[in-house]
Formats: sequence, structure tokens, C-alpha cells
Amino acid sequence: MPQALERAESCWAWMVLLASVVSQGLTLGFPTCIGIFFTELQHEFQASNSETSWFPSILTAMLHAGGPLCSILVGRFGCRATMMLGGVLASLGMVAGSFCRTLGQLYLTAGFITGLGMCFSFQSSITVLGLYFTRWRVLANSLASTGVSLGITLWPLLSRYLLEDLGWRGTFLIFGGVFLHCCVCGAILRPVATSVTPETREGPPPPSTRPANSCRAACDRAIQRHLAFDVLRQNAGYRVFTLGVVWMIMGFPLPHVFLVPYAIRHGLDEHRAALLISIIGFSNIFLRPLAGLVAGRQVFAGHRKYLFSLAALLNGLTNLVCAASADFRVLVGYCLVYSVSMSGIGALLFQVLMDIVPMDRFSSALGLFTILESISILISPPLAGLLLDTTTNFSYVFYMSSFFLISAALFMGGSFWALGKKERHGQRAEAEEAIPEATKEQGLTGGDTDGPKKQPRVEIMYVTSV
Repeated sequence: MPQALERAESCWAWMVLLASVVSQGLTLGFPTCIGIFFTELQHEFQASNSETSWFPSILTAMLHAGGPLCSILVGRFGCRATMMLGGVLASLGMVAGSFCRTLGQLYLTAGFITGLGMCFSFQSSITVLGLYFTRWRVLANSLASTGVSLGITLWPLLSRYLLEDLGWRGTFLIFGGVFLHCCVCGAILRPVATSVTPETREGPPPPSTRPANSCRAACDRAIQRHLAFDVLRQNAGYRVFTLGVVWMIMGFPLPHVFLVPYAIRHGLDEHRAALLISIIGFSNIFLRPLAGLVAGRQVFAGHRKYLFSLAALLNGLTNLVCAASADFRVLVGYCLVYSVSMSGIGALLFQVLMDIVPMDRFSSALGLFTILESISILISPPLAGLLLDTTTNFSYVFYMSSFFLISAALFMGGSFWALGKKERHGQRAEAEEAIPEATKEQGLTGGDTDGPKKQPRVEIMYVTSV
């Protein structure tokens, strides 16, 4: 029996928004609580800091690297089936992880499988908002991002509570059941009626007498569709932003992994250490939507890339304060300031990418962007763990984070300024070349000197919804 299609901007769209909030809280908010299990896993498997750090790095890397595969599944099966599949995979990974006897098994189950499942659920929740919302799309995305902040707030508290009573194995088993709620969220995503007609879709390529070349051409088309290497070659702004973010990500996730062990090492009890992550999440509930609304104003349209660089610079400088003192009051202040810069980075990351890349190539540019980003996410925590094993000093981890963030911010800000100056110089040169040509044409045609004065002045007025 065929299903009735929902209309965009209908009442059911707000139920879909609620499902997206819950899904993002369950998926994107989860990696921030892994630091609470860091010491337990290290003692359980008798592993070094570097070896233990591979678990959160694999989990978070798969959360981003599965983007192109997720887009293929969404195009083939739809957002509902893809999100439910992600919930099942995330649940199976955590349940299997609770029975692991080696770190290698944990990498595969709770790291790879759970991360891939969370990727499917998260990216499906983002895609479906673009189908259900048109007029209120900016508001919907801002509200959906609060789910991440809720997850960052609640996951550490739940993890600390369950870890005391059930241990890490029992906690992972419970988490497997929690991730099944992604299936419930997926069931809410009813198919939505769109304006895309079957005739607009690309059909299968015609049969070719040269199978090898046809197969190669199909692979080239698939790569170009999901991984925009041509944009990387031709768009200098995209190259600068991608390289800068990949370098920045080498330092950005480290506080989420090492802040709790750092606080415990310096004498804080486990409850207050877990509370630090929750403070970051609770602050983001209010700061992230606010940052998105401010950055969305027309007055900042041409300066968002500089605001992003400034947020990364503030984030790096904040980590230096954390490394200087482990007093609880200092760490609370650090978490509050860190939340401001983190909200700016989260609100501007994809918006800057939209400003740099044409929207018709945004999907493929985003696929390549997340793949390269996941490489940094994969190697950053183990590299910091190796530094910690060598120095036995947590402060060097935060110094490392500050180095990558500050250098990336300076690189992006300086490069964007240089590209803007080059573009303005080119426009000025074109204008200077056009003036003599216009004067010459006017002299040849005996143009009337009063002609330009009689032309009405055109005023352009921008109307925004803010």
C-alpha cells in the first residue's frame, strides 16, 4: 500500500525537527563522554595513553568519514531507512564492545561500527531538515544544533552515574539500548513530497561497446559527485579553508578527550571532573544558536571566514589558560570561555563552506571536506597520547592543542586576507581597463555628455528575515 507523502512546512515538520534534535544529541554529543572512561579502559587493558586514545579517535573519525557512504544510502533508500540502520549499527557496536577482551576488538566494535552507525543517523537528520523546511530552514538548523549541546551536557552525567554502579562494560551495554532510540527518531521521518520530478534525475548511462572505459567513466563520475577534487584544484578559498580546518582539527578535539583525566590527575574528584564537560555542553545550548543567528545576519556575510578564524584563535589561547592551572574555579572559567569559541566554530564551520563553494557543488565538497577532516581526527588523540606517555605531563597536550589552533587561525586569516586583496586588485585593474574603452567608444559615437546625468540612479535594498 503506497504511503501518503508529507508536505514541507507542515505540522509534522516540527516533529521531524524534534527527532533531529534527539538524534544529534545521541550521536554528536556522545564522543565528549569518552574521556570519562579513559582511565578505566587504560587499567582494564593495561594500555598506554597512546593505545587507549585510538578508541575515541576511531569513533569520532568514523562519525565524519562515513559521510559519502551515508549520502549514497540516503539517495538510494531515503533518510528514514538510513537513520534506522545507523541506530542499529550504533547499538550493536556498543553491545559487542561491552564483551571485548582486547583493545583491538574495542576499536572494531565500539569504535568503527558504532562510529559508522552514528554517522548514518546524524547526517540523515541534517539532510531531512533541508527537505521538510524551506522558509524556516535557518531557524530549524539553529534549533537542531541545540541537540548537540544537550548531548554534551547529559552524556557525561549519565556516564559517570552508570560507571559507578555498573562498570564500563555494563555502561556500554546500557548505551547500546540508548542508541536504539535513533531507530525511533528514524521512524518519525515520514517521506516528504518534493518538487523533484523523475525526469530531472539522471538516468543510467547508455550501453557502451567499450566496457572498461565505461566503467572507468562511471567511477570518475561517482568520485566527482561525492568527492569534489575538481573544486579543490580550482577554488583557492576552498583549498585554504580545507587545509586550515584539517590542521586545526589536530588540536580541537583534544580537550574533550583529556580534560577529565587532566582534572582527576590534579586531585579533582570524578564527579566534579565530569561536571566540567557538562558545563561546556550546557553553555552551548544557549551560545550555539545565538552564534548561528548573529553570523547569519547580512552585515557579516562577507566576514564570516574572518570570524571563524577569530573563534579558532580564541579557542587556542583559551587552552593555554587551562594548561597553566588545574584549580577547579580556573577550569570552570576555562570551560565557559571555551564554550564561546567552540560555539563560534560549530556555528560557522559549514556556513563558511557554503560561502566559499557554489551550492550546486556543496554536497560533493562537503564529502571531501569530511574525509580529510576525519584523518586529522583519527591521528590527533593518539599523537597527544604518545606525547603524554613521553612527558607524563598533561600540560603539553594542551600546549599541543593551542599550537595547532593558533597556527591554523593565523594561516586562514592571513590567506583569506591575501586572496581578498588579490581579488580586489584584479577587479580594480579590470575597471581601469574598462574606462578607456568606454571613453573611446563615446568619442567615436559622439556621445551626449548629458546622457549619463539623465539616467536614474538604481538603489538596491536587501530584505532579510532576521
